[in-house]
Amino acid sequence: MKELNSFLQNRSVRRVGVFLLIAFVLYLLRSQMNIILLTFIFSYLITRLENFILRRISIYRQIIVLLLYVVIAAVIVFVFVKYIPVLADQINQLVKFGNHFLTTDSNNDFINYIIGLANQFDIMKYTEQGVSMILTYLTNVGTVLMNVFIALMLSLFFSLGKEHLISFTNQFSTSKIAFIYEEVKFFGSKFVATFGKVIEAQFIIALVNAVLTTIALWILGFPQLMTLSIMVFLLGLIPVAGVIISLVPLTIIGYSIGGLEYIFYILIVVIIIHALESYVLNPKLMSAKTNLPVFYTFIILIFGEHFFGIWGLIVGIPVVMFFLDVLGVTNQEEDEQPKDTISHT
Repeated sequence: MKELNSFLQNRSVRRVGVFLLIAFVLYLLRSQMNIILLTFIFSYLITRLENFILRRISIYRQIIVLLLYVVIAAVIVFVFVKYIPVLADQINQLVKFGNHFLTTDSNNDFINYIIGLANQFDIMKYTEQGVSMILTYLTNVGTVLMNVFIALMLSLFFSLGKEHLISFTNQFSTSKIAFIYEEVKFFGSKFVATFGKVIEAQFIIALVNAVLTTIALWILGFPQLMTLSIMVFLLGLIPVAGVIISLVPLTIIGYSIGGLEYIFYILIVVIIIHALESYVLNPKLMSAKTNLPVFYTFIILIFGEHFFGIWGLIVGIPVVMFFLDVLGVTNQEEDEQPKDTISHT
């Protein structure tokens, strides 16, 4: 009996038990996972933006919070009402053009070779499956908009009553389930520090990529710039692969506008933006601990999409970062680099 009590009081055992309990609760709430994830993302990003503004402007925090939510809600409604239907229609037209492109012979031998290669691997079969899944999400605007509205309201209540919420939650530290509270607090702090940080970084990267791509497309004379910029931004939320996936529709549109010359221009633009993301934005916005090899990144994206759909592509990397942080996995080379630098100096 003493051995059992000492086993149950072991910190590692309790931590694993609480983690399994959290996982079980999340499994029961899986039908509400969209709202849970959106609420966390909105709350985290708006809190960061709120702190950024408050460091520069002396004003009541509640006023900043309300203004931010009004602006964000207005932008979301405007985009959903005005551009999401257009985006769905453009994607549908893009699929039709892609089918026509892959079934029509060209005067250029290189293009014919690419078409033959694509037909050999039946690439349009997979493209249509992916596009039909995206269209399903885009056309189901009512459900998506309702989830976004509920998540915004929950995050608004969290932001306005943050101090009272924290003080009330801290009361569990002296309750009869204090040991559960301590472990939940541990996992919560790790989750915010890793998952939140990666989501924030990916959001900024997607925004920068969308702005730069839109400027390049404007210079090249592409039509429907706003629709294309929204598409590039949404795809940019997918780490690494998003930039590559956006290459497919952009090159098809580029070929329809200016032929092979525009395909070359698009390739140059995507290579430059990908290099900016890999060598400038990622090192600036993410720590060495989040510097996953590209192979692992694609493996996580593939399995994440298989098990969790669209959300798996967006949150797969942050969730893995959270587990790596909990397990204490770090980049040893980066950890040792400052010591080497100091020793040489």
